[in-house]
Amino acid sequence: MGARVSRRWLLSGALLAVVAAPQLLASPASAAPANTPSAVTITGEGLAQPITVQAAEKPELFTAVLSQVSWLQGKGQTSSPKPDKLGPKYTVTVLVGEAAKQTYDLYPLASGGPRAFRPAKQPDKKLKTTAAWFYGRLTMSETLRAAGVPLPEQADSLHGGGVGGGERVFDDNTLNPGRDIDALLTDLRQMLLLNGAVVVVITLGLAGIALLVRRRTR
Repeated sequence: MGARVSRRWLLSGALLAVVAAPQLLASPASAAPANTPSAVTITGEGLAQPITVQAAEKPELFTAVLSQVSWLQGKGQTSSPKPDKLGPKYTVTVLVGEAAKQTYDLYPLASGGPRAFRPAKQPDKKLKTTAAWFYGRLTMSETLRAAGVPLPEQADSLHGGGVGGGERVFDDNTLNPGRDIDALLTDLRQMLLLNGAVVVVITLGLAGIALLVRRRTR
């Protein structure tokens, strides 16, 4: 009798383990990491209220806005630009749940191309960093505009420093096709002359070898 009861308990425990195993295995995978950003807010010139982009509601737009600031790490890429060359400022704040973690200042219409600034003082007191300036992504202006920021459309990547810049990133010499063609023709001419010289040297060498062979065979 006792053996039968023990078997029943063992079978019941095994059945419960089989049923519960998929749920136990799936729960860690389905749970989002505690530090995963869930939203971003945008404030700045021309915005009466902050713009909030939720990852759950608009994942593509959220990823696009987050990508403008998620890589701003290290010591920075450039010195502080002149204030009169920066244009309007838009502050992007990264949230995890309801808590603000990181904040960055974006200047999509800066002279010479977009700029980004990482303040030393961050909402998350545990985050220790330094102030640093970066060259912003060329998609900054259009990304912010897609989120609702009142910015002019930047369709021409040559005018306006790419998408989001205030001036041309490339100078006139870089965009001069005639200069490039002349340089190409010059290089081609030099290559042909070099090849011609090589052919002449090879021909003279073969002629000398042929002359030497003829003399020895006489």
